[in-house]
Amino acid sequence: MGSEISGFSMDIEQTNLDKLRSVFPECVSEGKLDIDKLLSLCGEYIDNDFEKYKFEWKGKANCLRLAQKRSTGTLRPCMEESVDWDTTQNLYIEGDNLEVLKLLQTAYYRKVKMIYIEIIMLIWSQGIGKIKKCAFAV
Repeated sequence: MGSEISGFSMDIEQTNLDKLRSVFPECVSEGKLDIDKLLSLCGEYIDNDFEKYKFEWKGKANCLRLAQKRSTGTLRPCMEESVDWDTTQNLYIEGDNLEVLKLLQTAYYRKVKMIYIEIIMLIWSQGIGKIKKCAFAV
């Protein structure tokens, strides 16, 4: 019998913790990372100097939590809208950028050559909403 397929995307947090545990086992205690111990092993010592430059904004911690949250979504092909489905080596995927990237992470890990993301931003100018398209490739 074959193995069952999980309906979740990759557990990024657990994967990262496992990597750290394999390299620095003394920094993980009761399943939690001791960041002070990790930094001290790397030659970085904690000081209480709060005069540091930081890239901060309200809601940043929630954004990071959302990015690490596992997804239960599914990517489904739309063969009737596809061109040369059986022979193409390219995929065109529509959806929420963060969710799609999470879903691609497990199945296409280290197999993707390029991801092109088109971002549509809503810009408020003089009280009138305008849509501006932006795109970048990774």
